[in-house]
Amino acid sequence: MVGHRLVEALRARDAEGRWRITVLAEEADAAYDRVGLTGYTEHWDRGLLALPGSDYADDHHVRLLLRSRVVEIDRATKSVLTANGQRYRYDVLVLATGSYPFVPPVPGHDLPLCHVYRTLDDLDAIRADAQRTLQAGHSATGVVIGGGLLGLEAANALRQFGLRTHIIEMMPRLMAQQVDEAGGALLARMITDLGIAVHLEVKTESIEPITHCDGSMSLRVRLSDGQSIEAGVLIFAAGIRPRDELAAAAGSRSPSAAACSPIYLAGQAILTSTQSARWLRSKAVATA
Repeated sequence: MVGHRLVEALRARDAEGRWRITVLAEEADAAYDRVGLTGYTEHWDRGLLALPGSDYADDHHVRLLLRSRVVEIDRATKSVLTANGQRYRYDVLVLATGSYPFVPPVPGHDLPLCHVYRTLDDLDAIRADAQRTLQAGHSATGVVIGGGLLGLEAANALRQFGLRTHIIEMMPRLMAQQVDEAGGALLARMITDLGIAVHLEVKTESIEPITHCDGSMSLRVRLSDGQSIEAGVLIFAAGIRPRDELAAAAGSRSPSAAACSPIYLAGQAILTSTQSARWLRSKAVATA
């Protein structure tokens, strides 16, 4: 979203058409309304979430390349390399890489049926596993790890899919950073009234696979209070982290390369780790 807004702003200010812009996007879709992601579960039409003009079909000054994840920045040659082996040169580079979902390093976190809630593809995969577990008939249950706003949205999506849903939150209340104790108590009652089970001050100890005699699979989610939940779908909604790995790696280049190859950061990528923050202070300019 931030990358698209940046392109819009640059094109609006470039009345003479001096700039040629290449947008390298990791996903298969042009920029869409990620804030309204949960709305996708109401219609399953990707086009309804697309940001206006994000395909740049009528703008010959902008080239959009989908499924083109950048894996390396070479500041000496002023070029970037994508995962499919293509290299693109630049005069000015902007990183609008956003953030990624944080997945706690719980044993079993990478098992099948475990998901994050971040992209259209994520929601398609969650729906497919929810339908599969309902058809198998072993465990029509879903678990969401994380009781923030995104966790509540994910839990409601599982409920709408027809799954008995549990929210696991390590803090003493839901949305702990947004509401106080009284607000958290009220929110928990509202969520419980929807038929969603809320587990507070509880951590996830492990996630274990269960293989059924018909070949289908479910998960056993073990909690720190001794309980275990058998689930057909699990969603991690435990916060986000900035995708600053490209910025951090580029900072290891030589000072001479850094001086002639400025890199700008935009959006959530600007919330950098300590390593890339040191680099930013000395080598780059950041823009919100």
